[in-house]
Amino acid sequence: MEITLGHKIMLNPNKQQVEYFNKACGTARFTYNWGLAEWKRQYEAGLKPSGLALKKDFNAIKQEQFPWTYEVTKYASQQPFIQLQTAFVKFFKGDAKYPVFKKKGINDSFYIGNDQFRIEGKKIRIPNLGWVRMAECLGYNGKILNATVSRTADKWFVSINTLMNITPATCENQAVVGVDLGIKNLATLSNGESIEGPKAYRKLQKKLKRLQQSLSRKQKGSRNREKQKRKVARLHYRISCIRLDSLHKLTTRLANDYSVIVIEDLNVKGMMSNGNLSKAIADMGFNEFSRQLVYKAVISSAHIIVADRWFPSSKRCSVCGEKHKGLQLSDRIFKCPSCSLTIDRDLNAAINLQLYPQLMAA
Repeated sequence: MEITLGHKIMLNPNKQQVEYFNKACGTARFTYNWGLAEWKRQYEAGLKPSGLALKKDFNAIKQEQFPWTYEVTKYASQQPFIQLQTAFVKFFKGDAKYPVFKKKGINDSFYIGNDQFRIEGKKIRIPNLGWVRMAECLGYNGKILNATVSRTADKWFVSINTLMNITPATCENQAVVGVDLGIKNLATLSNGESIEGPKAYRKLQKKLKRLQQSLSRKQKGSRNREKQKRKVARLHYRISCIRLDSLHKLTTRLANDYSVIVIEDLNVKGMMSNGNLSKAIADMGFNEFSRQLVYKAVISSAHIIVADRWFPSSKRCSVCGEKHKGLQLSDRIFKCPSCSLTIDRDLNAAINLQLYPQLMAA
């Protein structure tokens, strides 16, 4: 079975290498913005622009008008047109908003094809730059497809995509587990176990507020403002690391310990529209949980079953099957009006999810 896996590794560049990374990110950002502006101009003129055509137009003039683009990898001024084409395809399908211009310091990154870099141990060789130290070795053995160098806060990372031909492991435990995600606990399993979420944003919210208030008082364009921006970015990065660490530990354990995992098809976007719960929902990372669980299940040969979005896992009694229509979101204890079952709301939902395959087969 072939699967593409990405490994994100922190880099330890020197000052010269950081300068190169900034140049490459700037080149990628400039190229993308040039392509977007040209796309708009051609579209308004009644033409039908495309990423490939814009790339040819840019290559025809870049040696004369933008010679500095040759100082970094060629992909920094080529890949943005593919990304632009993808962005417009998603927009026309209705899956994304209209593409916007990129800004300096926000999601800075650049792409490198597999023909322009090489990895040896804890080092990666990048064109026009040389060897850059990595914090760890590449964790996967397979065909290296591409890499993306990006910046988060003041740290640099390389994400390497590898095509692997794997033989899924045999899961010794053939048990089925239902997983109910929530904001009180990150997950409640049908075996009665509750996994508390780290709630990193909630715990560090006051500190983040103080840093952001201090940032708002700094003069725009000053060095102190840039220093404060880095402090805010570092705290955001710390919050995301705490969240990802807990999600990785949970999804790895589920994929390794169970052969069948039943989860809900949550409408996270709709749930985020609830102003009272949006922060708590975002702090748990439901979408990231599902993403991690799916690819880890492939590796461990576990089977993921996604319950129908309208399956009443919370309102259905896990013993008699009666639907409790009057159950409110604030009710944390489920009391069945038919058989008088009294059970934790989340545990009742998890048990119903465990029973979901049987109910659908009946």
